[in-house]
This record gives sequence, structure tokens and C-alpha cells, in this order.
Amino acid sequence: METIKLFNSELKIMDIVWDKEPVLAKEITLIAAETIGWNKNTTYTIIKKLIEKNAIERTEPNFICTSLVKKEDVRKAETKSLIDKLYNGSKKAFFASFIENDISDDEFYRHFALLH
Repeated sequence: METIKLFNSELKIMDIVWDKEPVLAKEITLIAAETIGWNKNTTYTIIKKLIEKNAIERTEPNFICTSLVKKEDVRKAETKSLIDKLYNGSKKAFFASFIENDISDDEFYRHFALLH
């Protein structure tokens, strides 16, 4: 499976889609306005980019959006990218960084679960 690179703005829209799908594009714009403070045009632009990336599918009538990528797959890819970029691919160095910063057990297990 090919990994889709999603930017932070795209991830914010994907979170709405994953939470509400299938969801009207209009509803996405209302939620984004309320939770992120974006205007309708910004949200539609990002939805269009996600359609072009094959991250979401648009169906008619009424511009209904459905995800084409799983949230867990995106999380795993983003976590791997972070570890590759900041820790030269070393999961051990990644976890050592968290342990050094004295994270809670709950945080540790939440981050550990992202890798499996």
C-alpha cells in the first residue's frame, strides 16, 4: 500500500471525516469553522486536495465525503516518518527520549501503541 503524505491542515479535515463519515462537505465546513476557525473556502480547498490525493472520496448527491485511508494507517506512517526524521529510524532512541522526559505510563503506552 502506498503511503499518502498528509499535512497538518489535511489531518485536521481527515479527523472530522473519520469521526463523522459519511459526512456532507457542508457539515465538514461547519465543524471546521467551529473547531478550527477556518472559513468555508479554506475547508473546501483542503477537501479538494484530499480528493486529489485519494485520501477521501466524493460522492453525489450533496458532496458526501468518505475516507479512503484508515486513521490507523496514517498514524503508523506519520509515527514512522517522525522516528525516521528525528531519531534516524531508531525506535529505541524515540522511546528513550520519552523516558528521559519522565512521561506518564499512560502517555508511554499510548505512543507505544502507535507503532504496532
